[in-house]
Amino acid sequence: MTALLEVVGVSKRFGGVHAVRDLSLSVHGGEILGLIGPNGAGKSTVFNLINGVYPPNRGRITFKGEDITGKPPYRIARCGLARAHQIVQPLAGMTVLENCTVGACFGRENLPLARAQDVVREAAEIVGLADRLDHPAGQLTTAGKKRLELARALSARPELLLLDEVLAGLNPTEIERMIRVIRRIRGRGIAILMIEHVMRAIMSLSDRIVVLNLGGKLAEGTPRSVVNNPEVIAVYLGAPEPTGQSADVAR
Repeated sequence: MTALLEVVGVSKRFGGVHAVRDLSLSVHGGEILGLIGPNGAGKSTVFNLINGVYPPNRGRITFKGEDITGKPPYRIARCGLARAHQIVQPLAGMTVLENCTVGACFGRENLPLARAQDVVREAAEIVGLADRLDHPAGQLTTAGKKRLELARALSARPELLLLDEVLAGLNPTEIERMIRVIRRIRGRGIAILMIEHVMRAIMSLSDRIVVLNLGGKLAEGTPRSVVNNPEVIAVYLGAPEPTGQSADVAR
């Protein structure tokens, strides 16, 4: 099966720091691929390489068969790839509707304002903000701003959505609600590549997991195979795991 996104042999240096080392991964249409690893493993750098914030020093990135290596973010957004950031920065003086309209107008379909608002209302319904479209974005709670970040990305009508720690800063009830939103998005056929430190969530959501450590791929496979991988356990726990205790990694 042809991959929607392919990252092939990608490396990125920042001076003497090798942030990403010869990384290859793929995302197929409609699937959720989890990207995990300790702090400093290179996860956010990988996202920045995929959506054009940084050009790689080496390697190739293709999306829907098109080489997007080193293209600027606005060009990549036009291709059908959107990102929800870990640190949400809404346009605080604008409404939820206006924030998301920006995503629709500069997304895959380059929509005019009249059509953009229809798309925004659909995205707001998916994430649970349909009743807050006229609210100032700056007055939303942390959970509301996270939903706004998702709605703005969805308004771009992506085929692949990059989710960068969308559960960070949420309480357990908010996490459960956001998990349902992510499943709803996936149910609409949108592929997802997600970074997340809430292991229970990413293990339950993902079809496959890629584990990074020191910029390189440590392991790849199903959530079950990854959680039982001795190398992954050692990286997360700092020591070999006694038999029968490997499930602790997913907590």
